[in-house]
Amino acid sequence: MTPTAQSVPIPAARSLTAERLRAWAWHRQGLDGSLAGCTAEQVFARAGWARSIGGANPYLTLFARAGIRREQVDADIQTHRILELPTARGCTYVLGRQDFDWALKLGRDAAETTFKVLGRLGVDRGEIALLEEQVVRALAEASGPMDPRQLKEQLGDSVRNLGEDGKKKGASTTLPTALGILQAHGRIRRVPANGRLDQQRYAYELWNLGPSPLDDDAARAELVRSYLGWTGGATFKQSQWFTGFSVAQGKAALAAVDAVEIHTAVATAGGGTLWMLPDDVGRLAAFEEPAGEQIQLLAGSDSLMLLRRNAADLLAEDDRDRDVLAPQALQADLPDHPILDRGRIIGLWQYDPGQERIVSWLFDGATQAVTRRIDEIQAWIRDDLGDFRAFSLDSPAGRQPRIDRLAAAAVAESAAAG
Repeated sequence: MTPTAQSVPIPAARSLTAERLRAWAWHRQGLDGSLAGCTAEQVFARAGWARSIGGANPYLTLFARAGIRREQVDADIQTHRILELPTARGCTYVLGRQDFDWALKLGRDAAETTFKVLGRLGVDRGEIALLEEQVVRALAEASGPMDPRQLKEQLGDSVRNLGEDGKKKGASTTLPTALGILQAHGRIRRVPANGRLDQQRYAYELWNLGPSPLDDDAARAELVRSYLGWTGGATFKQSQWFTGFSVAQGKAALAAVDAVEIHTAVATAGGGTLWMLPDDVGRLAAFEEPAGEQIQLLAGSDSLMLLRRNAADLLAEDDRDRDVLAPQALQADLPDHPILDRGRIIGLWQYDPGQERIVSWLFDGATQAVTRRIDEIQAWIRDDLGDFRAFSLDSPAGRQPRIDRLAAAAVAESAAAG
């Protein structure tokens, strides 16, 4: 039986220091080696869905936690063990097949919302419904997946051009809305055109995924249960950002999973109160921080930071005055990819494909463990990916100013230290 809030051993607030909370989140994310040898599905179930924005984050998410190489990830996509799907807030994540049906259910409102834009441009729902059926028919008759250009050519005048007004509103034609609705309902799925997640070219194929047995309330509760498990605890505001739920929906979901409210001795990025699953409260009370170094290089959009958008919490107090955080979104985001030790950001990095090397800035210099991990990730990027794109439009040329800035910061840090 799930413990009630009254029976859970609540850790003393004074024991929940910044260092302990960082190490706890690190552990819950499986970055301490506890996911070594797991499958991609198991990693996503434990650490959370990997944000996919046409970048390499899903690959590094799996390599950092379980040593899974790109070839295996791409094979898992081909066999539909994992897929990139629109879910919470309508955003796309890579997730395991155990979550496909209810995760898609959470993204349907966002897909339908795009129709409101078309409605203001004179498109009625019947026109989109007809286009949806024509897309399904075209894919059924095709010899393989079709990309949007091929579908547009096949469907001809059934795809309406919405002119300049449509372009201004981000809807050049009616096709993307039809594709989004079909995908949100599991009738079609989007697949990487060349089999790779880090090059944002997509095609579509038929799917016909069965409906989720969960109703809307149960699906929201399942997301909150998963989210609190992935993070090891989050503020209400952080959970709202990730889920996109209203205040009433968020509170109802927390109640449905018997979430426990605890207070910390430190003010987190979202306040000093965390909501946790009952079993995790007891685990946190017994949790011991690791004594030795545990070094990881992660993407800036890794779940450790993205799920709670709390990069500031992962910096030591002495490092918060450095030029580390991006001047945006309440300073939640990083301008570069982080290097971490047991949940604390100790440096930043970028990949220079021209030199086939990682350029890094270590705040306090590199230990042997840091140097070894940088070399390992550098070799993995070179062998598996060829480059490390943060997002679909990331390019070596666009990245060069950041690379130069990191190199200059490293030189300045070295000079100051010695």
